[in-house]
Amino acid sequence: MAEMMYWEGLRRAHDEEMTRDPLVICMGEDIGVAGGTYKATKDLYEKFGEKRVMDTPISEGGYTGLGIGASFIGIRPIIEIMSVNFAWLAMDQMFNSAAKVRYMSGGQLTAPCVFRSAGGAAHQLGAQHSARMEKVFMGVAGLRVVTPSNPKQAYGMLKSAVRSDDPVFIYEHELMYNMKGEIPDEEYFHPLEGSEVTRSGADVTLFGYNISVHWCLKAAEILEKQHGISAEVVDLYALAPLDRAGIKKSISKTHRAVIAEEDEAPVGVGSEIIAIINEECFFELDAAPVRVHSALVPQPYNHTLEKAAIPDHQDVVNAVLKMFGKA
Repeated sequence: MAEMMYWEGLRRAHDEEMTRDPLVICMGEDIGVAGGTYKATKDLYEKFGEKRVMDTPISEGGYTGLGIGASFIGIRPIIEIMSVNFAWLAMDQMFNSAAKVRYMSGGQLTAPCVFRSAGGAAHQLGAQHSARMEKVFMGVAGLRVVTPSNPKQAYGMLKSAVRSDDPVFIYEHELMYNMKGEIPDEEYFHPLEGSEVTRSGADVTLFGYNISVHWCLKAAEILEKQHGISAEVVDLYALAPLDRAGIKKSISKTHRAVIAEEDEAPVGVGSEIIAIINEECFFELDAAPVRVHSALVPQPYNHTLEKAAIPDHQDVVNAVLKMFGKA
């Protein structure tokens, strides 16, 4: 296996899929000559040319709509939206066209589009460049939502998404592009559904996704070493559809749940997971499920306030200790 950064995994997936299929294109702001804000399309412009690596104007609704329209006739676009905050401008195209066309056309049309976008608090980028909007996307019928937590997933999910006939939204985190990890030398396709137990435990389940998986892993280590609590960590890499069976399986084993998300709590991922826990395994519970989440405020620019607004691994530890009556 080769060790690669998160962005290098994405770039490799772009390169392999565009080499394999001439109908795969990518489009977005600064993805061509500049190679992408986070380098996910580095050097692809020189290799595939301006007709397949399209630099677009700052017009998210316009170029997203063009990509979706092209997908109706067989093109497979990978559409990069620089910051998920700007995805608001393209939501009508994604939600009313891409997500619905298969159903509205009786299966005569599909929209095999991939939407990639980055979000999250990335050290003083301000409220308009730090959003977490996965909760909005995961509530839209007809749209798959995945959120890779490591380079292998980033690589494998993008390849799977390109070959899916469904529209797929890939939520990435701005702080994770330089994360290193092993990626198989051979082609690898990561599932777009399911979840993964990244650490086995017996006393409580820590549910995370994307960057919060790493808070959960660090918290589990502290809980084991300092408090004798065995925590299982489940990576919910697919947010739509959520892995109800995987959630139920882990709760049936540990009987307690803490959900960690960087997003604000209302109508969020944690809310949906707790709803699933109540529906699927209420009588398995030894304690009420708990959410760890951001404060309900626009992301502050001031570093001290920013740090105070978002959770980290210590908040996960504190939530578990409170659940066990140790805090």
